[in-house]
Amino acid sequence: MYPVDLPDVEDPDLTLASEKYLSSLESGPTDNYECLALSQMVKVRITANNVRWLQLFEDDQPDFAVMALHPPHDPAQVVALYLHEKWWCVDDLLRTSSESRCGLVLVQSMMERVIVFLLSQVVERSPQEEVLFSLHPRTESCKLLWRDSQAVGFYTVKHKGSLCDSWGSRCYLLPVLDTVLVRRSCRRRGFGLQMLEDFCSSFSTEEFLGVSSPLSPSMAAVCRRFLQQHEEHRERLYEVEAPGDWTQRRNIWLNIQLGRYSLNADLQLQT
Repeated sequence: MYPVDLPDVEDPDLTLASEKYLSSLESGPTDNYECLALSQMVKVRITANNVRWLQLFEDDQPDFAVMALHPPHDPAQVVALYLHEKWWCVDDLLRTSSESRCGLVLVQSMMERVIVFLLSQVVERSPQEEVLFSLHPRTESCKLLWRDSQAVGFYTVKHKGSLCDSWGSRCYLLPVLDTVLVRRSCRRRGFGLQMLEDFCSSFSTEEFLGVSSPLSPSMAAVCRRFLQQHEEHRERLYEVEAPGDWTQRRNIWLNIQLGRYSLNADLQLQT
């Protein structure tokens, strides 16, 4: 079984177990260390100098972080997380042994939120890149896309009536598709279209729906394909800035027809 398939754990339990383990590393002999095998050829030593804390959520109070292992020569790289009192390689953290996890599944557990964090902050980041997305709030509405027993993408939604940010009182005036990501190895297979279709069908009673502005070239390409296939949504789907009143909405289909978007089918989608 993989971490997402194990019984969910609460924040204090995760933090306490990690702090206890780190204390044992700091007090243990420096000449007798463990190694984590990432492959038959690659191992990373586990020492107090090779671990760091990663904050999972935006504006989290109190802060909730997980302990990450990195190679000695590259502190920015994450190769494993300490969860359920053991180290798990990143590839295993993105896997499931449950057949029920197939297609788009609503994020509910802490381990599922860890997967969203890994996809948005770790897995798709090359050594030369900044992180793709800001940290998501702990309560962000998300769906993970599962295919062949692994997480291949996700999307997040700002619900109508939810706060636009943590420091103001403005609320979204319509549901907004905010963040979308498909892993590089799984792009050009229709997954972005699948997520946009799911978003629209999930709010079938809403007259208008938003996609967060600015539209990336990839997201514009997905919207064009979707609206070519679904004429009924052409007057319904808008690019919006928060909170989404009429002065902050631009009809996506109209702007596609006017050539106002750069279109690119390679899916590093919305930010």
